[in-house]
Amino acid sequence: MKKLALVAFSVMAAAPAFAAGDAGWTDLANTNMVVTLAFLLFVTFLGYMGVHKMLGAQLDNRADGIKSELEEARALREEAQTILATYERKQKEVAKQAERIVAHAKEEAANAAAAAKEDLKASIARRLANAEDQIVSAQAAAVKEVRDTAAQVAVAAARDVIAKQMTATEGNSLIDDAIKTVEAKLH
Repeated sequence: MKKLALVAFSVMAAAPAFAAGDAGWTDLANTNMVVTLAFLLFVTFLGYMGVHKMLGAQLDNRADGIKSELEEARALREEAQTILATYERKQKEVAKQAERIVAHAKEEAANAAAAAKEDLKASIARRLANAEDQIVSAQAAAVKEVRDTAAQVAVAAARDVIAKQMTATEGNSLIDDAIKTVEAKLH
């Protein structure tokens, strides 16, 4: 098949030599004929040397190289997809963990707020109790002061009343009675 193609190609290449006209296509003065023969001789030489086999082998090697590169690229793509899936899974896990952390932080903040409210209530209750104790103490002090003042006023009034109504003999008899009472209690 290759030889038939070579003959057909050489006949087509020789067609301009036939068209040269008066000199004929076998005349070496015809440049078209010389170029055609040189070309045919060159192609025949390349065929004899096996250049077509070398070119075929090079093309096969190139095709094999391309196939191996495609396989490697396919393997790299699959590996990249695997890595991408791994990172997406890790990203989802990290997002879930972040959500858990945020939820935990919110819960802790709510607990801290509730504890702060309870502490504030307890502090207010203590302060109210202290204030009530101070009020009771102030009331007791005021009542005591009023009683002391009333007692002082009553004693002063009684002294004035007794001083006006008592005579010297009654005073001496009261003094003697007080001395006797003290002696009796001391001995």
